[in-house]
Amino acid sequence: MSNTAAIKTVLFDIDGTLLVTGGAGAVAWQRAFRELHGIDADIEEHTHAGMTDPEIAAIVFREVIGRDGSEAERAKAIAGYLSHLEDAVNESSGYRVMPGIEELLPKLVERGVLLGIVTGNIEAAAQIKLARADLNRFFAFGGYGSDSSDRTELTRKALERGGTVADSPLDLDVAIAVGDTPRDVKAGHGAGIRVVAVATGQYSVEELENAEADWAIADVRSAFPL
Repeated sequence: MSNTAAIKTVLFDIDGTLLVTGGAGAVAWQRAFRELHGIDADIEEHTHAGMTDPEIAAIVFREVIGRDGSEAERAKAIAGYLSHLEDAVNESSGYRVMPGIEELLPKLVERGVLLGIVTGNIEAAAQIKLARADLNRFFAFGGYGSDSSDRTELTRKALERGGTVADSPLDLDVAIAVGDTPRDVKAGHGAGIRVVAVATGQYSVEELENAEADWAIADVRSAFPL
């Protein structure tokens, strides 16, 4: 590590970094659009890892329904998604926590590291996904897709909320983000912090290195920079 003290704040992405839901999010979106608009929307065909929930709603309207949804229609779609998400997550046989996460989080808490979430999920969806594995208890704050459709902005929002929790602005030199996509890397750098990229999602270590992650590792058990 370059001339910094030990890391004091870590922001974790959810999907592909902390856990995978086994497609539960796509199932919930599909059920919502079938219920509201009578169509079967293959979410995974039209979206990419790292997108925010508001982006997903807009894309499905544009690419599946064939028009831009109104603000009210997108709000109904998101509410419908949330109404189906908990059941979809609990039913999913593919839900799992990523290797090393359940061991790492309590160790960080024990060291006094401030833990937050930075995710494209709207806040309610994030809490539903974390709840099945009881991971909510580790995170005091976060930045969410409900704050902004721009991942850099929602990362800044997470850091701002972390400062509120800590009762003083966070020192960005001793804060890092952990994510699994090039979008996570770009967002962390845009918000002024370094990024650990883990190859537990859809991208390899090499691809994450090419995205200019400060550290690119197989998973959090591999030389986590703390």
